[in-house]
Amino acid sequence: MNVSIVFAACLTVACGVSLFGAYPAAAKDSAPQSESVAADNKNIQYMGRIDFSDPKKPRFWAAGCTVRAKFRGTYCDAIVNDQVLWGNSHNYIEIVVDDGKPIRVQTTGPVNTIRVAEGLPEGTHTVTLCKDTESGIGYLDFLGFRCAGLVRPDRQPRRKMEFIGDSITCGTGSDTSVKPCGEGQWYDQHNAYMSYGPAAARALDAQWHLTSSSGIGVHHSCCDMKVTMPDVFGRMDLSANAPGEWDFARYQPDVVTICLGQNDGAGDPEAFHAAYIAFIHQIRGRYPRAQIVCLTSPMADAALTSFMKDSLTTIVEQMQQAGDKKIHAYFFSRSYNDGCGGHPSMAQHQLIAAELAAYCKATFGW
Repeated sequence: MNVSIVFAACLTVACGVSLFGAYPAAAKDSAPQSESVAADNKNIQYMGRIDFSDPKKPRFWAAGCTVRAKFRGTYCDAIVNDQVLWGNSHNYIEIVVDDGKPIRVQTTGPVNTIRVAEGLPEGTHTVTLCKDTESGIGYLDFLGFRCAGLVRPDRQPRRKMEFIGDSITCGTGSDTSVKPCGEGQWYDQHNAYMSYGPAAARALDAQWHLTSSSGIGVHHSCCDMKVTMPDVFGRMDLSANAPGEWDFARYQPDVVTICLGQNDGAGDPEAFHAAYIAFIHQIRGRYPRAQIVCLTSPMADAALTSFMKDSLTTIVEQMQQAGDKKIHAYFFSRSYNDGCGGHPSMAQHQLIAAELAAYCKATFGW
């Protein structure tokens, strides 16, 4: 089934509705000129761990994977396939046009033609699509755009960042704009685009990758998960037993942050220390020049925060004494728990991002 989705700024699903109220509706021809733009067009930019085995249908699982293009004309459609994992999981996508307000939409089936912009002034406009939901909700295939044509996009930021973490880094439980906490599916409040990592990266004029999965830990994961982050770090799909190795040569970040420990807890300090140090070595083997920043959990209670501060201080000291001077620790100033299940809310993610961006500016001269 091919479903055409047309959005208004308030997320109304309707036909013929102008997308962004901030723009005056442009005069429309009865048959506006348009062309199909395949996903392998050189003017389309991608960001994230994306499988280009089929260049006409790039596939991505991870939260935060992004497609960006600059198009001509007054409107633009995007064609996206959804895995519809388990037959009922539908991914959320964040859509941003020019400097407009981000809008979060949900796929409705395996094949989706999404009206991402409509009623815009004549000229060129930039559209960004970001996968808001994580690997556990299934993959998306991007098939291309339908518009009046693409032009050369602005350059990607030179700086590169990677954010490794759990549900916090995914943006889980942060966005209640569609459904309040406790209603719908567990992923209905996901918003990766507005989570702290991408928000900090945008503030720092940097690209981002999110390598994150809800419930995951360094040596112990929650919720009966059979894998830890070191087990799946090299994959495009962070689900258990998933195929598809990631080619680390494709993206070498300048800064890597690790926000893990919430699911490990404080019950086994020796195991946590050993696993964390081994994971840092694993990261260093992939990114020999990156600055690595170990973070406390921004949703931890006082006891876990104290444990993590002590642990990360010890771990960083050991790594630096062993000769790796590009290992750092940053402790968030407080806990952020206004979202669903004690997670940070979307507004609080912006506060977390501001803390992290300020730290990176001061520490790395950005």
